[in-house]
Amino acid sequence: MKLAMMAVNPKLYSHTRLVEAAEARGHEIQVINTLRCYMNIASRRPEVWYNGEKLPRFDAVIPRIGASVTYYGTAVLRQFEMQGVFPLNESVAIGRSRDKLRSMQLLARDGIGLPVTLFAHDPKQTEEVLKLAGGAPMVIKLLEGTQGIGVVLADTDRSAKSVIEAFRGAGVNILVQEFIKEAGGTDIRALVVGGKVVAAMKRTGAEGEFRSNLHRGGSAAQVKISPEERSTAIRAAKTMGLNVCGVDMLRSNHGPVVMEVNSSPGLEGVEKATGLDIAGKIIDFIERTAKEGKTRTKGRG
Repeated sequence: MKLAMMAVNPKLYSHTRLVEAAEARGHEIQVINTLRCYMNIASRRPEVWYNGEKLPRFDAVIPRIGASVTYYGTAVLRQFEMQGVFPLNESVAIGRSRDKLRSMQLLARDGIGLPVTLFAHDPKQTEEVLKLAGGAPMVIKLLEGTQGIGVVLADTDRSAKSVIEAFRGAGVNILVQEFIKEAGGTDIRALVVGGKVVAAMKRTGAEGEFRSNLHRGGSAAQVKISPEERSTAIRAAKTMGLNVCGVDMLRSNHGPVVMEVNSSPGLEGVEKATGLDIAGKIIDFIERTAKEGKTRTKGRG
């Protein structure tokens, strides 16, 4: 197969592993810097150009689109979809998962466990929001934050009010969520590929850190998840419409709650924690599934 991978940094562990896995299976794979692509949006002749040349037709494209380039990255991916190229994850699904508020609304619609989550615009509603959230401690998140950046734990109602008012005064959008104390600073990352959980790890935050992100000094270990956690991860991936994703869950007193669904999950932590060839499983899925024009978003907005 002729594959393309959209990635700004080809040297990241996840990207080198996907290239290795593809080449080990006899596929040709080209890594394309997403931001250096440009598009000819011509009627019935969609083209993607790169470094002064029109790109050839690929059998499938692997989008590894960073959060900071979501808008342009999904536009390039849509152009491939318009050509009938099979996307590992579709542009609409990636956009859906990157919008924290939209993703929470969709997960709630489908009855998937979530922490109590509130969203408001008017700073005058702060007192009401705090009351509905159940009071401090609570977590306040920037909608645009990634890798634990822009996530604040407020220990008291007074500090929560100050943080909310500061964020709103800066004109940024935030979510207010209940703090799942019983999770103990750990979360579960379940890797879903093709509607199945292929690996799971428990991430533990660094000492004194409530965020468990590996980018913030957390550690990871293989974990056995419950049938309910497995089902929750699979349903969350389906709700987002993602073929491949990482589903982050907390173990609460009332069952697993989903914190985020990541459309470009890192592979280093989970491969090292589990010893599994996740990159190979992703390429295997493409081999089984990729067909020209097989995208629900072809021809739609």
